[in-house]
Parts: sequence; C-alpha cells; structure tokens
Amino acid sequence: MKKNIKRTAVLSMVLVLMFATTVFGAEQTEEYVPAVYATFWALVPPVVAIGLALITKEVYSSLFIGVLMGGILYSGFSFEGTITHIFEDGMINVLSDSYNVGILIFLVILGTMVCLMNRAGGSAAFGQFAADHIKGRVGAELATILLGCLIFIDDYFNCLTVGSVMRPVTDKFKVSRAKLAYLIDATAAPICIIAPISSWAAAVTGFVEGEDGFSIFVRAIPYNFYAILTIVMMIGMVLLRTEFGSMKFHEKNALKGDLYTTPGRPYDTEKQPEVSVRGTVLDLLIPIISLIICCMVGMLYTGGFFSGEDFVTAFSQSDASLGLTMGSFFGLLITIGLYQVRRVLKFSECMACIPEGFKSMVPAIMILSFAWTLKAMTDSLGADVYVATVVASSARSLLNFLPAIIFVVGCFLAFATGTSWGTFGILIPIVVAVFENSNPDLMIISISACMAGAVCGDHCSPISDTTIMASAGAQCEHVNHVTTQLPYAVTAAAVSFVSYIIAGFVQSAWIALPIAIALMVATMFVIRAVNGVLKGEGTNVPMMRTRAKM
Repeated sequence: MKKNIKRTAVLSMVLVLMFATTVFGAEQTEEYVPAVYATFWALVPPVVAIGLALITKEVYSSLFIGVLMGGILYSGFSFEGTITHIFEDGMINVLSDSYNVGILIFLVILGTMVCLMNRAGGSAAFGQFAADHIKGRVGAELATILLGCLIFIDDYFNCLTVGSVMRPVTDKFKVSRAKLAYLIDATAAPICIIAPISSWAAAVTGFVEGEDGFSIFVRAIPYNFYAILTIVMMIGMVLLRTEFGSMKFHEKNALKGDLYTTPGRPYDTEKQPEVSVRGTVLDLLIPIISLIICCMVGMLYTGGFFSGEDFVTAFSQSDASLGLTMGSFFGLLITIGLYQVRRVLKFSECMACIPEGFKSMVPAIMILSFAWTLKAMTDSLGADVYVATVVASSARSLLNFLPAIIFVVGCFLAFATGTSWGTFGILIPIVVAVFENSNPDLMIISISACMAGAVCGDHCSPISDTTIMASAGAQCEHVNHVTTQLPYAVTAAAVSFVSYIIAGFVQSAWIALPIAIALMVATMFVIRAVNGVLKGEGTNVPMMRTRAKM
C-alpha cells in the first residue's frame, strides 16, 4: 500500500515536472519570422500580381499567383508551410474576419436591392425621366458626378449606388462603361477623403494619436491635392469634351454603340429580367433615400450616438462594416415592404431577387477575397515595417520635400497593398511623431500628403477594394477599368507631386491650392490641344459594334 502511494507520488511529481517543462518550453518558443521579413521582398508578391493583371488582363489567376508567391516567401520554399499559410493564415483568416464578412454581406444586400429596383421598373422609369430632362452626354456625366458627390458617407456605398442609378442613363447617351467606372471611382474615395462626416474621416482620425484627430482632418482638407485635383480634372474633362489614352478609344466606340470594347464582354450577354410596367421613379428614389438614411443611422448607432455620444464623435468612432450592413438590411426591408404595398412585385418575385443579387456580386466578392488574402500575405512578410523604417530613417532630412516624398511613398504602398486605410495606419503615426513638437503646419501638409497618396495608389491598383467596387457598380470589366483610369490618375498624381513640393516650402493653403488648380487646368487644356474634342453627343447614333484588338 505504501509502495503504491510512493509510486503514485513519484508519478505525480514527474507529471507536474513534465507539465511545467512543457509550459516553460512553450513560453520560450519564439514566434516564427520569415527570412525576408521587413525587406524589399515583402513588396514583391503584390507587385507581381498587379503586373500580371495588367499584362494578361486576367485578374483571378494573377492575384492567386501573387498569393502563392507570398506563401512561398513566408515559408522559405516549404510546400507544407506554403499551403498552410495561404489557406489557414490567409484566405480562411480574412474570410472569417468580422469586418470583411460585414462588407461581403453589405455587397450581397446592395446587389439584391439593385435587382429589386430593376425588376420593379424603378431604374427604367428613372432612366426615362433622366432622358427627358438630361440633354446629351455631358449632362449625363455631370449628373453622375453630382450624385457621386452627394453620397459621401462611404466609398463602397457610393460606388454601388451611383452605378446602379446612373448606368441606365449613361447607357442611354452612349457613355462607355469604362468612363462610367472612372466617374464612379473618382467620386468615391476622393469625395470621402475630404468629407468630414464619412467613414474615411473616422479612419483617419483614429490613426492620429495624442492629437485632436478630427480638427487635423479638417485642416488637412485644403492640402489634399490629389482628391481635389481629381475632382477638378474629372469635371474639366467632361466640360472640355476630350479624352486621352485608352479611354479615348472606349468613348469613340461607345458613340458607335459599343459600350464595352472588350472581347470577353462579361456584362453584355446578361439576360434582362422582366420589368414591372407599374414601376415609377419613386420606386427607385424611395429605396435609395431609405438606404442612405438607414446606413447613416447604422453608422451612428455603432459609434454610440444613441448612447449619448455627440454626432461628430459617433461618426469618428463608428464601425463602417457593421453600420453599413445593418443599414442596408433595413433599407432592403423597406424596399420589399414598399413594393408589396404598391403591388409592384409579388413577394415571391422579391425573394427571387436575393440569389440574383448575390450572383451579380460574385465577381466582386471573388476579387475582394483574393485581394484581402494577398494583403494578409504582404502583412505577414512585414511590408508595413519595411516601409515605416524607410520613411522614418529619411524623415529628418529634406523636411521641405517630405510632403512630396510622403505622397509618393503613400502612392506606392497603397498600390502594392490595395488598401488606403492600411497606408494611413503606417504613415500617419510616423508623420505625427516627426512633426508634432517641431512644425505643426508641415505636419498637417504631410498628413494630407499621406491621405492623398493613399487614395492615388488606391485608384491605380487592380487589387484595391474601391476600384473593384467601381468596376462592379459600372458593370465594367475590372482590368479594363484599371487600364483606362490609370492615365487619368497618373496625370492628377504628377500635378499633385509638384503641388506638394510647392506646399512644403510656402506652407500656406491659400497659395499652394490655387497654384495646384491652375496647373491642373493648364494640363487639361494641353491634353485637349493634343487629343482634340470628342465629337458626337451620343444621340441619334446608329447602333454598331466594334471590338478592340487586345
């Protein structure tokens, strides 16, 4: 009996020692760090993916190759490590993230609402109303810009709403889908980044620690040259009726009746659903207005407005994903209820729009999923640490040129990662740390340069979520949208770069902003002199089809 007790005691001590050793060993285990962590190699996967997408015009395989390369670099060319990292740490991880899931639900609900409005005849009625009141292509494009400027709450919401409302109108006046996608994209992020009440303002203010983030955001608006100049350029090109680059070819084809100019023509073959003859303009306006109000209320709710927070604070700390998801859900309920009361659609027809709406968003969901996974690969390789180190090491030198340098770095980082908000999170804290106790004016200019660079890179990147949304909203082939928008974005970026050099020295928005606008206007007149005026108003033009030689 005593021997058994002694044996039991010895075994217990051994187990305790083993357990303690296991725990101690676990605590001593260092987290795995890839050999290429925080080096230039961290930026190679997204650059390869973007390059392949632009060259091959095929976005899915290009993004997957970028993801695969990220997994290989992370694992050190281990097969098992690569597969595990891609799926467990990458795709499954990003698709289980609550914020990303909220965005996907928001996409599906908006796709359903667009299908409902089309089936109810609201979109057709609004298209006919606009055709009776809008005269010519210029009017259709200006109306698209105006609507885009009015929907400043969130860029996702902007892209899909403007696209669904204005697509029938621009089609009527033979505006190419590529041009519509550009107008949508140019009134999404650029408007949101200079709107104090928006999800973007909330994101930026959250990255400015130790300062009044909202006040800094407002003071930075006049220095946000890329956003302002993009709007100036967009309106100017419409009024001057000139185009350049591949966009000019698309617009010429559109005047002949070909709105797509792509061999694949992914949206041209879609079957048009039966449309209710009882639909009116109100069947589109009431759902859209309800959606806007509900999304605003949803964002305010997540920010604590109904718990006592003031309006500005509630917006600054709102959860855009959750707020937009809840808001769009109630907007969908209101839309279905409206159509039941008006007897425009049967309940079974409304329910049939749910899978149809989901199906219409599948391309955007797939590209977003790959883009998020690629970003996860880039993060795991320490791209943010590498860029932060490079910027911080050179921040103290050439202070007057720093806004221009920050702008270029922001462009490249957002282009490579496809995220504006991630760029804010990396660069803004560095700028604040460098300037907060030395030169507050230059800090404001540099923060604005960071925001402008992030939006610029976001515009140029095929893996940007906003660019993907603009393609989906316009029903334009994604790579086609990127290639036609790129010359416009690069032009605005070049003028912005020069403007930031000027702003770094004069440090006055009253001087720098007028000079920037004057440079942009002069550039547009040069473009018009070189490319001429695009003739034709898109009315009374025989329907013809021409295809681009790709």
